[in-house]
Amino acid sequence: MSEIPGDLKFLKSHEWARLDDEGLVTIGISDHAQGLLGDLVYVELPRVGDTVDAGNGCAVVESVKAASDVYSPVSGEVVAVNAALADKPETINEDAYGEGWILVVRPSDPAELEDLLDPDAYAELIDGEDD
Repeated sequence: MSEIPGDLKFLKSHEWARLDDEGLVTIGISDHAQGLLGDLVYVELPRVGDTVDAGNGCAVVESVKAASDVYSPVSGEVVAVNAALADKPETINEDAYGEGWILVVRPSDPAELEDLLDPDAYAELIDGEDD
């Protein structure tokens, strides 16, 4: 498993959130999640301008094994999507915390980030799943 970047927050359902200097939140799925899903073959992205709610589905990733909802860690407006995933969904498998990002949200309540798991708590969560 890859190293978990220290600047991320996580949902228990394996989505990550990264707050940038402009107050925007980039969202993706964890390296652990992509490993469980296997080779991704399709990503259904939201549209720019859509509103997402924390804890609700905002995208779908499909692998050769299964389709899985991607849940938004924060509420807000979608301001960007990773359109490159339409042609190359395996980017998530290759670089889950970098080029494999899924969407960017302008959060309506940045305090929601405080409710997410920090990298250490997330590492404990996934270690517990392996038991």
